[in-house]
Amino acid sequence: MPGIIVKPRARIFHGHDWVYATEVRKTFGDPQPGDVISLKDYRDRPMGTAIYNPNSQIVARRISRRKQKLEKEFFDRRIAQAIAMRERSGVDLRLCRMIWSESDGLPGVVVDRYGDHVVLQTLTLAMYLNRQLIADALILAISPESIILRNDSPMLAAEGIEQEIVMMHGEKPAPFIVEAPTAEGGVKFEIDLMDGQKTGLYLDQLDAHAAIAKMAKGKRVLDCFCNQGGFALACAKAGAASVTAVDSSEVAIEATLRNAELNGVEINAVKHNAFDFLKHCEEEYDIVILDPPSFTKNKKTLMNAMRGYKEIHLRGIKLLARDGILATYCCSHHATRQLFLENIIDASVDAKRTLRMVASHGQRLDHPVIPAIPETEYLKGFVLEIVASR
Repeated sequence: MPGIIVKPRARIFHGHDWVYATEVRKTFGDPQPGDVISLKDYRDRPMGTAIYNPNSQIVARRISRRKQKLEKEFFDRRIAQAIAMRERSGVDLRLCRMIWSESDGLPGVVVDRYGDHVVLQTLTLAMYLNRQLIADALILAISPESIILRNDSPMLAAEGIEQEIVMMHGEKPAPFIVEAPTAEGGVKFEIDLMDGQKTGLYLDQLDAHAAIAKMAKGKRVLDCFCNQGGFALACAKAGAASVTAVDSSEVAIEATLRNAELNGVEINAVKHNAFDFLKHCEEEYDIVILDPPSFTKNKKTLMNAMRGYKEIHLRGIKLLARDGILATYCCSHHATRQLFLENIIDASVDAKRTLRMVASHGQRLDHPVIPAIPETEYLKGFVLEIVASR
């Protein structure tokens, strides 16, 4: 089997599964993009098996500490293991992320399940080339009505994969309804897996939706960057006095209004740039929720991103009533939990208000984290309340 020899002090010696181009000492056996290769350390000792793509900055991603082929048995086993882990965690298997890339030993494979329908992403070349084996393993494991390959991520360019959205199994599903357990009686969402924003509902935030909804009864709630209304709908169903949802996307606002009608609740959905809305808003709220898309995809733009977070935190805090609640989230891996918390503190100092921590949130258990691979953890959130003047 062809392979690479890894330089000393590479991150793979500290538990990570990636090898960057700068960490390769030597290539042997003429491996080709998308191949399975062997890994060896600088003393020629075996380190396992990886998928290979020299056209990517990450040239190798380990799939096993032993010799391993990408074959039917491998995908059947890994997918069964991922499902078993979610069963143990108590996650609803019919509404969850079933496969989370490196966390489930399938680098670049992301699988979301919405009832009888499955969305598959293959973000690495080797997994893309084996997409039919992955689909077959999913059919064997859960017998879905449909499997959609939704490879529309800009991340694909680094692997040399063209963007596409195609049916891999079953018929194209029309928009349908799923119910999330984020408020008493459930919250209904219309899901459009072929043409909707992203892959539908943000599954990683369902626990946070439920947690904030428990605080919302009788409260005035502002949900900025609302997407399809996840926080807004849960708060409205939980008995909020009023809910305002803001997003710059017309598609997102239309989806929020349709979902509000589905659930028999009233939401003031506003198409507006959230930064400008926060800047010019003269209303006062009991709960302000900030859940923006990632402000940075790399380290180079991190400081600019933190300035953006600082601005929305400062303006969000200033809109809070006495004893008000700020719930704020960051989905960028590059902005660490500590850096994000320090950003909130800086904003509270500028706003001349003291915040008390109520809760901290992370991604749901169906998005498991491997501590040695920090990239598997991206979502962090904090819930803080205004402390009375002292």
